[in-house]
Amino acid sequence: MPRILFALLILPLTSLAQKQVNLTLFGGFSNYSGDLQEKQFTLNQSHAAFGAGLSYEIMPKLLLRGALTIGKLSADDKYASKPLNRQRNLNFSSRLYDASIVADYSLYDLSVKRITPYAFAGIAMFGFNPYTFDSSGTKWFLRNLSTEGQGLFEYPDRKKYKNVQFAIPFGFGVRVRITDNAYLGYEIGLRKTFTDYIDDVSKTYVDEALLASNRSAKAVELAFRSNELKDVNLPYPQDGQIRGGEKYKDWYYFSGITLSIGLFNPSGKGILSGKGNRGSVDCPRVL
Repeated sequence: MPRILFALLILPLTSLAQKQVNLTLFGGFSNYSGDLQEKQFTLNQSHAAFGAGLSYEIMPKLLLRGALTIGKLSADDKYASKPLNRQRNLNFSSRLYDASIVADYSLYDLSVKRITPYAFAGIAMFGFNPYTFDSSGTKWFLRNLSTEGQGLFEYPDRKKYKNVQFAIPFGFGVRVRITDNAYLGYEIGLRKTFTDYIDDVSKTYVDEALLASNRSAKAVELAFRSNELKDVNLPYPQDGQIRGGEKYKDWYYFSGITLSIGLFNPSGKGILSGKGNRGSVDCPRVL
């Protein structure tokens, strides 16, 4: 899937390769905000993320950027401040694949200024698949277990969530010209999603016997994990008891360092043109 997403996003940009085009690299962290992560923006439980893409200068200060970013999301109730959430004792992890195309606007033209703040917004497609490990260390993907009755006949309003969905990316950053042909920056990129199941937690518990008979005893075991805690052994919650907060959708975000290197520019000089001066090429105006 990552290769398909990358191809879809890069093809429109490569057709513009004889214009002002830069290679962009990203290194930082990924995290999310949802039912198992109480803080909206935090480094707690974050993971390394890496990305690459291309940017095309539409006009001075305005870019079209495309990128593929790969990271990981995870969270655990054991870090929760609320006692009920700690007793719920859920956790998840997921690989995250994000393909985005955004419009990027800089406040200043970097062919004139050395530093500029910028903002961006666009559209993204992302892939995720939450999983956990049971008490014996066996890995289980949660979507097929229907921990909240997703896909069961008795709960027609709960459809199985899709592993690939759309999001709205937006954010801001600052970039600095470090050489004639390279720019270094720092940015925060938020993703508004339309799902509450990145962490496999959203609504209410479903009937224990019904879940066991339609899926498995393992689905019941991983839907409520209080019995794995020391000195806590609460009964499985009743059908309809709150499990998550469905009012707010999940978010995820990236934050880190960006590096942009010019490949082509309007004068025909650049890394791939072979016309640049030794140790220096014409300065691209933007990252």
